[in-house]
Amino acid sequence: MQKSSDARLAWATWLPLLGLLVIMVASGLPLLRMGHGWFGYLYAAGAVLVLVGRLIYPVPKDCPLRLKRLLRMEIWTALVFVTGAVFTFLNQRGGNDWLAFTMAGGVLTIYTSIMIPRQKLDKSRR
Repeated sequence: MQKSSDARLAWATWLPLLGLLVIMVASGLPLLRMGHGWFGYLYAAGAVLVLVGRLIYPVPKDCPLRLKRLLRMEIWTALVFVTGAVFTFLNQRGGNDWLAFTMAGGVLTIYTSIMIPRQKLDKSRR
């Protein structure tokens, strides 16, 4: 049983990291005027990787409520990236709504990446 949970934790750690890197590369393509036909697919693949990784992350049973909320916020952040991926496929004249969702997801990702380790550290001190 321990081996299964270790593998799940490994997947839950690496999938969002890989997904965020893919989103970063895909977001840079339109700015460099490259990949107009397929950047949306690359962005969507990264968003799906982030979402799957966040969904399979095991939430500890004895963790504080604030840490549970932060982990849930990571799932909502992944959904923000998925919404941004949807906007890459909509026909819009010069619209960059996908970019707004990408920046919002980035801000939430930065916030949770700072606050989750703090909460885990506070939990270990108790």
